[in-house]
Amino acid sequence: MKINKLWRFIFLLPILASCGNQQAPITNDIAVPVSVMDVKNGPIVQYINSTGTANAASQVVLVTEMAGNYVLATNAKTGRPFKLGDMVDKGQVIVKLENPEYINNISFDTKKLNFEIAGLENEKQKSLYEKGGVTYRELKNAEIALAQAKTSFEDANIQQDKSEVKALFKGILVDIPQITIYARIPAGTNVVTLMDYSKLTMEVNLPEKYLTTIKLGQEVNITNYTLPNDTLKAQISELSPVISTETRTFKGKIVINNPELKLRPGMFVKADIETARKDDAVVIPKDIIVAGARGKTVFIYDREAAQRRTITTGLENDKFVEVVEGVKANTRIIVKGFETLRDGSKVKIVK
Repeated sequence: MKINKLWRFIFLLPILASCGNQQAPITNDIAVPVSVMDVKNGPIVQYINSTGTANAASQVVLVTEMAGNYVLATNAKTGRPFKLGDMVDKGQVIVKLENPEYINNISFDTKKLNFEIAGLENEKQKSLYEKGGVTYRELKNAEIALAQAKTSFEDANIQQDKSEVKALFKGILVDIPQITIYARIPAGTNVVTLMDYSKLTMEVNLPEKYLTTIKLGQEVNITNYTLPNDTLKAQISELSPVISTETRTFKGKIVINNPELKLRPGMFVKADIETARKDDAVVIPKDIIVAGARGKTVFIYDREAAQRRTITTGLENDKFVEVVEGVKANTRIIVKGFETLRDGSKVKIVK
């Protein structure tokens, strides 16, 4: 029985050895496909981001200065009465008020004639005075009469202008209350809201640490989610010197140039305010940096292998980072396929 057990054990040895060989790991170093780029020197700008609501720089509600029958004027550009969204020029009549009794009381035509007559009389008296035909007192009385006639005529002009509601600046009609044509309306009635948003303003709250960094006139980039490909230029127009004890921020005002009227009042916008700039720095994409226990690292390409490099960074923005230490210009850096790499991993470059 002992001999049979011994033979069975000897017979099983090759089988056990074979099983052990199947469990041994097969080491086959496969090259990971990656994309690389050459690190270059270039400019980088660092921003702080703030958000706020854009408001029209100029807005006014026009009201009637006299009572009268309401008439919405015709837009000469369209041949129809003014509507919401119409552009008007400065001084253009938008609403007319018909009130014959008021116009008669002004006596505009009479005062105009009196002004013309007083002017002729004054010229006559000047000529006679130079020839010795009238006294100095008579000359001055003619000048006084002319001045009084002029004042009376100008006042009639002012009173007659009250029968028309005119645009105070070039802008867009953003509100026209519904009023029945020829309806009698009193003085002080709101008849139109005019807005100019070729320039917009917005208020921002800025972190305390930038109090001495951000300056008046500093350039700002403005974007809106509905216009992802358009960046508008703006400037810091006002800065408060006071820090809020609750938020540890200070207020700023921004003027946005909007000549093509792409932004609309009330839109929620993002402001990128420059806080630092370098024109010649080692710059790499921000999204290739791996942060971990070793700090910030990237992978460079060196003789068909990936080499991990710990870097020290400087300025940064949404897309790019300045490298202060760890990577130099002209280094080939891995920008795609780095997620699964280890230090020393074998790699191959693909487009």
